[in-house]
Amino acid sequence: MSFQEAVAHAQAHETPWPRDILAHLESGFFEPAPDNAVLGPTAPRGGPAGILFQRGQRVAEWGDTNRADMTFSVAKSYLAMLAGLAVQDGLLPDLDEEVRRRAAHPAFEGAQNGRITWRHLLTNTSEWEGTLFGKSDLIDRGRNLGVEGQGKKRSTRPLQAPGAYWEYNDVRVNALSLGLLLLFRRALPDVWRERIMDPIGASADWHWHGYSTSGVEVDGQVIESVSGGGHWGGGIFISAEDQARVGLLVAADGEWNGRRLISKEWLDLCRTPCALNPHYGFLFWLNTGRTKWPSASEGAVCFSGAGGNTTWMEPEGGIMSVTRWLDPAQLDGYMARVRAAA
Repeated sequence: MSFQEAVAHAQAHETPWPRDILAHLESGFFEPAPDNAVLGPTAPRGGPAGILFQRGQRVAEWGDTNRADMTFSVAKSYLAMLAGLAVQDGLLPDLDEEVRRRAAHPAFEGAQNGRITWRHLLTNTSEWEGTLFGKSDLIDRGRNLGVEGQGKKRSTRPLQAPGAYWEYNDVRVNALSLGLLLLFRRALPDVWRERIMDPIGASADWHWHGYSTSGVEVDGQVIESVSGGGHWGGGIFISAEDQARVGLLVAADGEWNGRRLISKEWLDLCRTPCALNPHYGFLFWLNTGRTKWPSASEGAVCFSGAGGNTTWMEPEGGIMSVTRWLDPAQLDGYMARVRAAA
């Protein structure tokens, strides 16, 4: 089998999502009105696109790889990398310290939220409670990714103690983004650009947004707190080319052309399963037991965004792949074809 067969598979299985992303969100794909109100920018999507590397060499590409599209929850994994930079800078010396101690904000106060640690936020186990930037955690409390987009949602479940329950909850990831903003005291896209994107030679076309409601006063200046996805608009808009550079950096354990940008030790933590979900580390998706993507290896790692946006780092065979707008149900089939050709 050749890599071109994998490319053909990706091209033949475009996501079922419509091109009009705003209309898709407003139609209630994630949840019904009024909880689906879009607060951040959106943009129509492009067609299927992707890039495939093997051992650092580009071996295939398809579609418009330079188009900066919405990328949804891929941004969550980028937030994890920003947290690693905060650790390197000494801004975050203890992952098990309560967030409130270094990120003073009403969002991290109270009997429930005051007990939340950075580790809880990084593993989606915070059980953060409340409303942030106009969105309540109740919107995603009880969220089930397995039936997302099918009009089904579990009943709102009772809140548990921080660290006691794993849940994919965009409001809580936005709380992590807020906490990191308060650590760096700067807009996170500026930190991301200076510390990661510029050093790896990324384009100037990517941009990262929050919501019209997410302005936060920091040292007398209002800074937009960015979102960890595009669930309600916002998030990172980025091309396959720039995503591939980030993927190659992570696949190389944080080094770029001999320069250390982010520590291998941090990336190893991101790639370590959390106690409550074997498929999740620090906002990185994992393949523990080969039970998430059977055609990938045990060590496979993905940055995953709704609609079929995936950065796949496959240590066996030295594969790094970016797929845009590939039907998520066909991702494993694509992986099988890539690995057969590697």
